[in-house]
Amino acid sequence: MGISQVTNQLEQPKLNLKPRLGLLIIGIILIGANLRAPLTSVGPLVASIRDSLGISNTLAGTITTIPLLAFAVLSPFAPKLAQRFSMELTLFISLISLTIGITIRSFGGVETLFIGTVLIGSSIAIGNVLLPSFIKHNFAQNIGMITGIYAVSMNLCGAIGSGMSIPISSLSGLGWPGALGCWGILSLLTIFFWLPQLRNQQKSIKFVQREKKVKPTNLWRSKLAWNVTLFMGFQSLIFYTMITWLPEILEQKGLNTHEAGWMLSLMQLSMLPITFIVSILAGRLKNQQLLVVVPVVLLIVGLFGILYGSTLLIPLWIIMIGIGVGFAFSLAMMFFSLRTQNTNEAAELSGMAQSLGYLLAATGPVLLGWLHDITHDWTVPLLMLVLASVIVFITGISAGKNEYVASKQSKNPLVHS
Repeated sequence: MGISQVTNQLEQPKLNLKPRLGLLIIGIILIGANLRAPLTSVGPLVASIRDSLGISNTLAGTITTIPLLAFAVLSPFAPKLAQRFSMELTLFISLISLTIGITIRSFGGVETLFIGTVLIGSSIAIGNVLLPSFIKHNFAQNIGMITGIYAVSMNLCGAIGSGMSIPISSLSGLGWPGALGCWGILSLLTIFFWLPQLRNQQKSIKFVQREKKVKPTNLWRSKLAWNVTLFMGFQSLIFYTMITWLPEILEQKGLNTHEAGWMLSLMQLSMLPITFIVSILAGRLKNQQLLVVVPVVLLIVGLFGILYGSTLLIPLWIIMIGIGVGFAFSLAMMFFSLRTQNTNEAAELSGMAQSLGYLLAATGPVLLGWLHDITHDWTVPLLMLVLASVIVFITGISAGKNEYVASKQSKNPLVHS
């Protein structure tokens, strides 16, 4: 083989690299956009759905609980599906399933509402687990930046989903089915942008097969894996509990319904810049223990502010809570990559942490609602969230150490000093 042939072979990948990476990043952004909006768009419409279908408050409440339970049940199976069919194909199938679920949910009946919700929750569970692992596989040297981009996309569209549901449903003839069904356009668009990635699935399968030759780690016996799982679970519990009860808590503090709704949007919007910054920062530090302190302080101060602070400062307390949950969420996503040595381990840790984590998160809104019913006040429920914040600190300090779930003595080559 001549020198010119060798040169051409070396140069050819460079010609194709930028367009492929550009499509890949767009695909990741779009998948991230689909992981929250179909869920957050439901909350503001629950009353309309309940009244339209004539269902009870209890049954209406399960609309937001079912996806969390789907996350808990299906998350452990996502890595197995990826090993069998490749991450690219598994994510592609989950997008198709998501589109079908959104379509069925928008038919406007009780049965179709819950069938569609189950499909949506199951599809998002796959994306939740595999996307951090997929990023680790394709962007090993830029995990923080790409994770930050995907987290911003997810939280931004989640906030838009909450804010736009009522205006869209108010448009002539659309109602709640149209407001929920419009997100099928986004998932359908994502399918077309993800199609080019299917050409890489054979490479992905071969890569995973090579990694499977490495001695597997029993994460259920790993103290570090359990700390990452509990960190993920309790920060999710705080977020989903606040999403559920914050408007009612603020109304009891004297705000009207409109103002309380805007505070919920403010909380989610305040998460956006921090989710990007923290992901990059976490990837560049040798360990993330100091970073764990920041969200815990913000959460505790924000919660005590709502409890005992001035009503005039409520926007400040809400912003602090929003930054706190966004900060903790970004750290949780980064731990899946930073505490593992390869793509398989990252997928397994993500599956374990999100399965048990979302199961724990699903208990939060129910538990705080029960405490409110007993005490007829929000003081004890909010103090429970303060306790949850302390647990986030304890587990986060352990999860933030520069160790692997497979070997506590290993140093992480992906973290730059």
